[in-house]
Amino acid sequence: MSENKVINQTAEKTAAPAASAVTMAERDMAKVTAKQRVVKVLVQVALYTFLITMALIVLFPFYWMLISSVKSLEEYNLAIPTLFPLEFHFENYVEGFKTAQLGQLFLNTLYVGLVSTALSLVITVISAFAFARLEFKGKNALFAALLATMMIPGELFTITNYQTINNFLGLNTLGRKLGSDFLMSLGNWSNTYTVLIVPFLVSVFYIYLLKQNFMQIPNELYLAAKVDGTTDIKYLWKVMIPLAFPTIISITILKMMGAWNSYVWPRLVANDDAHKLITNGLRGADFTVDNMIHYPRQMAAVAIVSLPLFLVFLFLRKYIMKGVSRSGIKG
Repeated sequence: MSENKVINQTAEKTAAPAASAVTMAERDMAKVTAKQRVVKVLVQVALYTFLITMALIVLFPFYWMLISSVKSLEEYNLAIPTLFPLEFHFENYVEGFKTAQLGQLFLNTLYVGLVSTALSLVITVISAFAFARLEFKGKNALFAALLATMMIPGELFTITNYQTINNFLGLNTLGRKLGSDFLMSLGNWSNTYTVLIVPFLVSVFYIYLLKQNFMQIPNELYLAAKVDGTTDIKYLWKVMIPLAFPTIISITILKMMGAWNSYVWPRLVANDDAHKLITNGLRGADFTVDNMIHYPRQMAAVAIVSLPLFLVFLFLRKYIMKGVSRSGIKG
């Protein structure tokens, strides 16, 4: 009995430190867990504070545009700006629409956007298919050369394009020498829809984007289609375009938005009333009333012009993101 008692006492003495060690470890673990929770909460608070602050900075100009568009000119010119209109003047939208002649500008921009987008899609799809599936000499070198052009500033293209459209193929110079108004008209594209559409039909970025998407489609499908006697055009139409449809939708949206936002080139080559687009037409509109610029009406016109792009981004942003993400990985 005495031996068992001694053994029990020894076991109790040994177990006591072990139990205390486990208890201390649990306490330390609880402290670490609590500290991690506090740090996680602080990080989340800091993150959301930063995001909310950035969102307010981004959204404030739009908010200021909207509230300014419904103010009176007297309220807009107050020394201390009001952050909310004292009175709502929605007639500014009607007057702004009429003053800027937005109806004609919308039609011009829509025509240029639709035609340039349709032609650009045809060129982009055919080019991307050729670089992704067809084999021909110099394909890689040609594609590398096209990608290299993306590193050239767009302003340089503006200069060369402007020189080109003023004397296309030398026809303008030849027409002057021969006294031919017809040749001069063919060689000078200024103030025409052609000059707003043709120079920007080819986009290397869109070709690259769609090519990467086409390369995700297994090449075995193409080889099997060729064995069955399918032509390249039929394979492109029946197989590749449906599979790459999200990317094509993204390109369509981005191209339309680019045509809608274009300012420098239309301002440079098409300043007549018959061919003005929204951006340069709105910039050149006269909102003067009693020798003062009526900024609320101008803000109202800007809000009307911005609305289509806002709706496009709001309802079609998932297609843009989906199309771009699908083009990033080659399967």
